[in-house]
Amino acid sequence: MGSLFRSEEVCLAQLFLQSASAYSCISELGERGLLEFRDLNPKVSPFQRRFVGEVRRCEDMEKTFTFLQQELRAAGRVLGPCPESPRAPLARDALRVQEQSEQLAQELREVTRNRSSLRGRLRDLRQYLHVLREGQRFTSLPAPPGSPPRPRALSEREPILDPSLHQHLERKINFVAGVIHPWRVTAFERLLWRACRGYLVASFVEMPEPMEDPATGESVTWVIFLISYWGEQIGQKIRKISDCFHCQVYPYPESEASREDTITGLHSQIQDLTVVLEETEQYLAQVLDKVALALPAWRVQVQKMKAIYLILNQCSFDVTEKCLIAEVWCPVRDLSQVQDALRQGSYQSGSSVECFVQRVPTSESPPTLIRTNKFTAGFQSIVDAYGVASYQEVNPAPYAIITFPFIFAIMFGDVGHGLLMFLFALWMVLYEDSPRLRQGTNEIWLTFFEGRYLILLMGAFSIYTGFIYNECFSKATVIFPSAWSVAAMANHSSWSSAYLATHPSLTLDPNVTGVFRGPYPFGIDPIWSLATNHLNFLNSFKMKMSVVLGIVHMGFGVVLGVFNHLHFKQRHRLVLEFLPEMIFLLALFGYLVFLIFYKWIKYSAVNSLVAPSILIHFIDMFLFTSNVENLPLYQGQVPVQTVLVVLALASVPVLLLGTPLYLWCRQRAPSTPVATGEQEPLLEGQEAGNSVNAAKEDVESGGHSPDTKHLDFSEIFMHQAIHTIEYCLGCVSNTASYLRLWALSLAHAQLSEVLWTMVMRNGFVGLSYVGGVVLVPVFAAFAVLTVAILLVMEGLSAFLHALRLHWVEFQNKFYVGAGYKLCPFAFAPDTWD
Repeated sequence: MGSLFRSEEVCLAQLFLQSASAYSCISELGERGLLEFRDLNPKVSPFQRRFVGEVRRCEDMEKTFTFLQQELRAAGRVLGPCPESPRAPLARDALRVQEQSEQLAQELREVTRNRSSLRGRLRDLRQYLHVLREGQRFTSLPAPPGSPPRPRALSEREPILDPSLHQHLERKINFVAGVIHPWRVTAFERLLWRACRGYLVASFVEMPEPMEDPATGESVTWVIFLISYWGEQIGQKIRKISDCFHCQVYPYPESEASREDTITGLHSQIQDLTVVLEETEQYLAQVLDKVALALPAWRVQVQKMKAIYLILNQCSFDVTEKCLIAEVWCPVRDLSQVQDALRQGSYQSGSSVECFVQRVPTSESPPTLIRTNKFTAGFQSIVDAYGVASYQEVNPAPYAIITFPFIFAIMFGDVGHGLLMFLFALWMVLYEDSPRLRQGTNEIWLTFFEGRYLILLMGAFSIYTGFIYNECFSKATVIFPSAWSVAAMANHSSWSSAYLATHPSLTLDPNVTGVFRGPYPFGIDPIWSLATNHLNFLNSFKMKMSVVLGIVHMGFGVVLGVFNHLHFKQRHRLVLEFLPEMIFLLALFGYLVFLIFYKWIKYSAVNSLVAPSILIHFIDMFLFTSNVENLPLYQGQVPVQTVLVVLALASVPVLLLGTPLYLWCRQRAPSTPVATGEQEPLLEGQEAGNSVNAAKEDVESGGHSPDTKHLDFSEIFMHQAIHTIEYCLGCVSNTASYLRLWALSLAHAQLSEVLWTMVMRNGFVGLSYVGGVVLVPVFAAFAVLTVAILLVMEGLSAFLHALRLHWVEFQNKFYVGAGYKLCPFAFAPDTWD
């Protein structure tokens, strides 16, 4: 948790790895995820590096795994993640994995090919059988003598030729039989009649059962055709046309006895092929079981193996070619763990010489490392979206844990809406370990789930501000008795029956004894929800509250800059930057906060009619004048305001010229090194020459120290001028920007009230049984609109505005965000697909 306030100390180090134990050491480091490796061969092509052969072997194994995965999917099996993460395989184990995977892939190819061949052969035999069966009905012989004649019904299954005409035919009738896709039947029949000029008789009938299309794999109800023709030339035309339409043509025996024998033989072949196919399917299932059992562990091992060799390709060899040297960024607190990992890797490889780590000096800005947990990760993501913190500058995330939900709640204050948001987030928090929630594919849902703790706090703070505003679904709640008394007003006033009849709205005078008995214990008095001027009252209250909270928030951001100046040993900035910034902010806008509180304290209902306007006083303050009609708040107000404005204006040139002139004087001083960042003493317990940074650079410099002897003062002055203009104008614009708290809070309350008035109140109009029935759909519509508009849309709007207030108004007072994250080498979870 300590690194959450400021990034951890990170140093540059070198790893000296023996060639025999380098693989095991990198594997051990990858399991622990401690170091970020630097590429020492940036100009070497990936195809010319030392371990390119091993990387290609890993890629070949991944191709084999992809084939095995596709075969499992084709069989309808889902390959789950590896239950445990195996370590990277050694060289002999990698060869065994490669041999076994290739053997299984070869078996799968052979078995799949045999199964496909058997299925194709069985499909052809079944089609042939159906063709012969249907053909029997077309070409059946005449009935035996003495049998009653059959009626001549018009049917496609009647014989093509009248059996009584067989004996009168002088020409021989030939047949072409087969199957065709149903989409091609019409065109096929039309072309036959046009090409053969009617010298044929074609019959078509659908196959009794659907069969698989070998081209597409879909189930198709094929069409059986039987064509009788006269003449050899007509037969050749028919066969050519059949080939063009991709018809499957089968031999059709001439005699009925031959057809019966063929059908009997087909039955026997189909039974034999079915048995062989079942045995093939069983063997294929056994092979797939082996693949499903071994593949998850294999792919994790090969992933780790490939990652290790990619890291080894970033290392360089020494002159003896026996030692690999790697450069890494390492957190200082993890150096002992790195040494332990190297010792463990050397022991596992059986090397007699241990590998070791050594820190090296550098002037380059190290990467930023901020350790987070599941609670702080969401808030840190908000800060990182603006920019990753520069090395060891103040991190705004721990302060945003409180300020972000609170600023959101100011705009979203409602007990009911906050409670719904809180319960939704609480459900995600309680079931956060559920795989069903974690492994969702919806990107919007994953965004909500990752920010569950942020939503939880936003809901809790919204409940708190809802009690402050005394709003629950736009309705006030009477937690404590109201401090206003209508009875006391009626007893001490001249309200008559005629007066009450002519005045629907009555005014309660707090100056009358007993009408106002003091402030409400907590939040807004519920009687204000009944008042006709409650909007004017809330406007004044929320506007002043927004200004006060905004100035406090900005002042807190300026104060946080002090910790950066002290940490980087830039004490001149305390006097030349922090002090004028605070004087400018407090002399103008801090004085405005003072006026607000002073007016609240000094004036009450007794003298409220003569209370002056703060806005007019604030305008007169910049004009160095006074308004006779606007009474002063206190004696000597005009001289005090004049002094404050003069102080604010005097702080501007100090802020503009202080730092550039200080650096210029430092450079002209003899034997004085000059840099925008002061020299930092050596770290505790650190040897000279092994400092993480030779000089701590300025946070704004982006992490690289400028030349200490040649400073470009024009660039420094330009940078300081931009900073001064941005800060001075920003104090004015940012203060006005915080008025969005007032605007969105008022908009949320009014939209909630409109939704209640136009929807929910209609369900309470009818008091009979009809009203109770109508209340059900009305409440359903109210619930849907509340979630869709007030929770989702208004919640997203308040979230974005709170995000802007933190990024622009708060963080730009002290936060640069010019760093880059430390990305340690670690074996990623199994994401191979």
